[in-house]
Amino acid sequence: MSSTVFFITPPFTQLNTPYPATAYLKGFLNTKNIASFQADLGIEVTLRLFSKGGLQQLFAHIAAHPPQEMTENIARILVLQEDYIDTIDAVILFLQGKNPTLAHLICKRDYLPEAARFEQLDDLNWAFGSMGTQDRAKHLATMYLEDLSDLIMACVDPHFGFSRYAERLSRSANSFDELYDALQAEYTYIDQILTELFAAHMERVQPAMVAISVPFPGNLYAGLRCGQWIKQHYPDVKVAMGGGFPNTELRSLADARVFEFVDFITLDDGEAPLENLLQFLEGRKTAAELKRTFLLANDQVTYVNDKATHDYKQSQLGTPDYTDLLLDQYISAIEVVNPMHSLWSDGRWNKLTMAHGCYWGKCTFCDISLDYIKIYEPITASLLCDRMEEIIAQTGQNGFHFVDEAAPPALMRALALEIIRRKLTVSWWTNIRFEKSFTRDLCLLLKASGCIAVSGGLEVASDRLLGLIQKGITVAQVARVNRHFTEAGIMVHAYLMYGFPTQTAQETIDALEMVRQMFAAGILQSAFWHQFTMTAHSPVGLEPAKFKVEKETTAIGAFANNDIQHIDPTGADHESFSYGLKKSLLNYMHGACLDYPLSKWFEFKVPKTSVTPDFIVKALLEEEAGVIKPTSKVIYLGKQPAMEIITKSKKGSTWEMSSFTFQGKREKINISVQPEQGAWLAGMLQQLAVSNPKTHTLQEVKDSYEAAGLEDFELFWDNKPVNGLHRVGLLKL
Repeated sequence: MSSTVFFITPPFTQLNTPYPATAYLKGFLNTKNIASFQADLGIEVTLRLFSKGGLQQLFAHIAAHPPQEMTENIARILVLQEDYIDTIDAVILFLQGKNPTLAHLICKRDYLPEAARFEQLDDLNWAFGSMGTQDRAKHLATMYLEDLSDLIMACVDPHFGFSRYAERLSRSANSFDELYDALQAEYTYIDQILTELFAAHMERVQPAMVAISVPFPGNLYAGLRCGQWIKQHYPDVKVAMGGGFPNTELRSLADARVFEFVDFITLDDGEAPLENLLQFLEGRKTAAELKRTFLLANDQVTYVNDKATHDYKQSQLGTPDYTDLLLDQYISAIEVVNPMHSLWSDGRWNKLTMAHGCYWGKCTFCDISLDYIKIYEPITASLLCDRMEEIIAQTGQNGFHFVDEAAPPALMRALALEIIRRKLTVSWWTNIRFEKSFTRDLCLLLKASGCIAVSGGLEVASDRLLGLIQKGITVAQVARVNRHFTEAGIMVHAYLMYGFPTQTAQETIDALEMVRQMFAAGILQSAFWHQFTMTAHSPVGLEPAKFKVEKETTAIGAFANNDIQHIDPTGADHESFSYGLKKSLLNYMHGACLDYPLSKWFEFKVPKTSVTPDFIVKALLEEEAGVIKPTSKVIYLGKQPAMEIITKSKKGSTWEMSSFTFQGKREKINISVQPEQGAWLAGMLQQLAVSNPKTHTLQEVKDSYEAAGLEDFELFWDNKPVNGLHRVGLLKL
């Protein structure tokens, strides 16, 4: 038996890119010279299942074990089985980016067999507009796979789902009973594929410990199946589990039966707990020295958290290591016709984090009492860029998704400048808080560095409720920030929430009107409504009376405890708004029905909006006061202009002017200024160049102007023609 740690991500998370937790931990173990191997069993099971051989086995299994009830849809798929078997390998290659010309065949709509999922298709011209053949074909191919998924759920495994597996068994399961019973049952068809693949890895790796990452409820069942298999076949190998699901759901774990499948469960940041576990298994630490770890002691679930062990600083964690993962075999799917959702599921994104935790850390619906939010620690821009360069060299991919709770604007600015100075070609996107720091010029800088999209919480789109949430923003402020991003060419996605405690029907309709006006104004490109869920570690969950709601029960289960059922005596019937909110949003995202009365979206009587029809337009006309400060940095990203002295004449008098020609990537700009000002501007632009390691503040620029004997700096700097130079990269940050 080797001393190797085997990291696994059980089925299923994303199919387009690996979930990053194991890559983060592998990178950390590299700094300790500890050998490790990692596998994403989700993509491996998917590729085994959705192959010519896999489908032949699947259809043969169904023929030998036909379902008791045969729907018309399932019967149709079975009749068309040869069409599925003959096309599956080509479709998977296409979705892996290895067979792009197949898109033309797929879009003809006579190549792929079509079952019930295609009946739900939106009008593709309406849904995709001028989007290309590749995206349209990916959407059709995704529907084809979803039809096969329906077949699997109906005939061989009711728990199957592409981005989740047996999620219903584990989502907010206060009791372990149902999940335990499922794990005592015989292997499902998918379980058999999973354990065959897992067994081959175990035989090859021969690890000392298997560490199972369970980021979501949908990974738990398969993770425990793997743990169960290890206990049966490799009883000497220790099994640890960690990840997002334990971190939020299992903090009050008391059911000892869980430890029939795993030996340890760790919480929060995994590096220090993992290191202590390995030292414990080697006999170099005692059980009392474990860090944030559940284990079974004297048949009792015991939580150990040695305060003497400190967590590592972000700078000490090493670069995430994606070695071992099948990076060229992930598949891009477009399931939902939503621009931001397609980013999540389309293309391979390297995952990185700008800062641990959240710099804001006040939102009352969020788990701000937990360390993963509460402890804020940013990384320097230079270290981030070092890691980006390492990962690009390792993976061959230059797309990055920064998975921050909310990326800090100051660090985004520093990162953008570092990317530009290093001449890195990258595409990146992240989650933000819509705060006024995102000025026009900062957004232009982010775009120049490769930022293509941001997502952020507009939440309830009501100033009263945003105050209760302690979001620290207003709807008008969000509108202005969205305009800055949009005008810079960065896509904006808004997280929307309905059902926050005490939210009335009036406020729900008013929030929808705010969203409608943002789409109508062209400052929002993508959004999604989520219904509020009370969680145990949020301020609302910890102090429900303060928010005028009640818990349905105060009982704490022995297994998962996170989502809390609650009663909102003063709020609306939130559930009833769900369909209308989502249907209206789907139309708004495609520029449709923006003039519909809001009542049209609902099958019941709703109040008229109290929001004025020009609220967002007026908000966009308001200027943010005091954003540009004397301490603001002035940066010039563009090429140095050509300058010449020209002579102008009018009504018999002549005078000289300095004429500048700025060549941008898309346009040429000419400006003329007084010769004395021109001489100063030419020199100053060289000093302000982004390649210059010294940066200058606006005050220093002003002082330099006045030291040159020039007057009226504000008149020169804040008005035409200099004020238009942001278009070629003269930015105030």
